Amino acid sequence: MAKIKFTKTELKVQQDSLKQFSRFLPTLQLKKQQLQVEVQLSTELLKKNLAEQQELIKRMESFLSLFAPQADLEFIESRVKIRNVIKGEANIAGITIPTFDRVEFEPLLWDLFDTDWFIDDAVKSLKEAVSLSEAHKVLEEQHRLLAAELRSTSQRVNLFEKVKIPECKENIRRIRIMLGDLDTSAVARSKIAKKKSQEAAEAAAS
Repeated sequence: MAKIKFTKTELKVQQDSLKQFSRFLPTLQLKKQQLQVEVQLSTELLKKNLAEQQELIKRMESFLSLFAPQADLEFIESRVKIRNVIKGEANIAGITIPTFDRVEFEPLLWDLFDTDWFIDDAVKSLKEAVSLSEAHKVLEEQHRLLAAELRSTSQRVNLFEKVKIPECKENIRRIRIMLGDLDTSAVARSKIAKKKSQEAAEAAAS
């Protein structure tokens, strides 16, 4: 605990600090609750995305296994080139997080009459898989930012609840006791001085 001065000025400083901490604490607690909800939602979205990726991979593996002797995997992969990943921004509990919009692919064409019929479906599935993978990266960044902000906010809530507010209350209590003792001592000294003055006056009169 920091050293304090046992003065009326210090008492006001401590009282003002207590009011400030008490005023900010509910806002921080509300932010913490909101972030807890958002982190949980972010975790669920990550799990959902992974489940969708795994399901798509199973479908693609099953599909391609039927045409494995004929499927030119290198050709299919060469038809999927990312041009740009379109992202946005959102503000959650006072922090800015990235959002996933879509993936733009290079418009690579091929002769439909010169390739197997399933190539088109395979390319579409691969593009979907790539989009899910890019979305997962954004979701991971969202989760990282939200979790970091939750940790920071939780630390501030704990600091206010368990350190700053109790510390101010204790300082105020100690200062009031000391000021009360000083007032009592001052009154006692005043009475003693008054009594001595009266006795001296009486002695001089006699």
